[in-house]
Amino acid sequence: MGKKLTKRAEDYSKWYNELVVKADLAENSGVRGCMVIKPYGFAIWEKMQAELDRMFKETGHQNAYFPLFVPKSLFEAEEKNAEGFAKECAVVTHYRLKNDPDKEGKLMVDPEAKLEEELVVRPTSEAIIWNTYKNWIQSYRDLPILINQWANVVRWEMRTRLFLRTAEFLWQEGHTAHATKDEAIAETVQMNDIYAEFVENFMAVPVIKGVKSESERFAGAEDTYCIEALMQDGKALQAGTSHFLGQNFAKAFDVKFANKEGKQDYVWATSWGVSTRLMGALIMTHSDDNGLILPPNLAPIQVAIVPIYKGEEQLDAISERIAPLVKELRAKGISVKYDNRDTHKPGFKFNEYELKGVPVRLAIGQRDMENGTFEVARRDTLEKETVAEADVVAKIEELLEDIQKNMYKKALDYRESHITEVNDFEEFKEVLEAKGGFLSAHWDGTAETEEKIKELTKATIRCIPMDAKEEAGQCVFSGKPSNRRVLFAKAY
Repeated sequence: MGKKLTKRAEDYSKWYNELVVKADLAENSGVRGCMVIKPYGFAIWEKMQAELDRMFKETGHQNAYFPLFVPKSLFEAEEKNAEGFAKECAVVTHYRLKNDPDKEGKLMVDPEAKLEEELVVRPTSEAIIWNTYKNWIQSYRDLPILINQWANVVRWEMRTRLFLRTAEFLWQEGHTAHATKDEAIAETVQMNDIYAEFVENFMAVPVIKGVKSESERFAGAEDTYCIEALMQDGKALQAGTSHFLGQNFAKAFDVKFANKEGKQDYVWATSWGVSTRLMGALIMTHSDDNGLILPPNLAPIQVAIVPIYKGEEQLDAISERIAPLVKELRAKGISVKYDNRDTHKPGFKFNEYELKGVPVRLAIGQRDMENGTFEVARRDTLEKETVAEADVVAKIEELLEDIQKNMYKKALDYRESHITEVNDFEEFKEVLEAKGGFLSAHWDGTAETEEKIKELTKATIRCIPMDAKEEAGQCVFSGKPSNRRVLFAKAY
């Protein structure tokens, strides 16, 4: 397993990078800024995908797939959107290579094979999708259109970090079309709620639901709803966004429909997405200096069983004892790995499952065989106990439930103790440096103030919480009047 992980307290970012690689989640690839997601990491992503996909379908959405390439003219149609993503676009200009005889047959771009129109590799799919919806929508009977796609997108990043920021990443993007403004807003809020429910119930990560300030909004949106989570280093992470796009894209792509009165109107739109960044949130919210801690609801392996034996005969006896247990757990939908590899010692296996965050570990040796017991360890608190064979299934079920709840509670307690009300700028800077977390502060609502605070402290407005109460106050920076507090934080 190599040397121990860097401790979080020493260097949080180094700890994170090492953990992602050592726990076999992902690694850097031969392509600058792009990652390889390894099977163990991908298994977690697949579980996330399966849950979200189920939730989307239960709310009437269907999956489809749209092209990876967007013609530049389509991309430019909605100006704010194009401008917002312009600096991160990868562009295809040619379609062929040919041998260069002067350079010993090295391949070069064939200048004659220039595309008539350049193609943008999708940073997000609004443009290509709205160009398509135009052909699908004639009347109110064609609405709503509720479509999601699971895809990869490319946003050319110079400074990359596994899962948090890579040039190519995986995500889902929902794109919906509605007959009325109210319907579209209801959809936007519903999807933000679904994200919150998923992140809290499956990832065991508490989130704050809110709305973005204008400067933090998605390019081309009227409103961006979001869920914000807090990592153990006191930095915030945007875990999901849902955008009310108004009629901006319908106007840009001329998508009109005949309403019930027979009049032509532009449709109303939403888009929403979460990405493999959620993997980063999962790791940074829960894990410790020994490695990953995975919530049972998303763990690829929920229970690992390690036999402790001398010689083949003892292993066979243990395997025989274990077989019905494995069968019973699997019948209950619990994923189990019985690790009977004879190439690694039990100590190595214990370390590996600890590093990989497997929620429950069972060990069985000779004494256990004689006593009819198992040693049961839980990953979140590292507590161990001896459990009788007859009670072990019930114990595992109870543990998996308890670990899920306990992980959420621990993360919630951390977050609650890291929301600080601040009332002047000195206090703002002090708390941000000393403690981090969310700073609940009055803001005068101007982009200038927001920009100035960001410049001086690197803190941004993470969201205006949905449940923010109206209260008169003075802006923490300008002293101008404000009617509610917003949440500032340094963020990933």
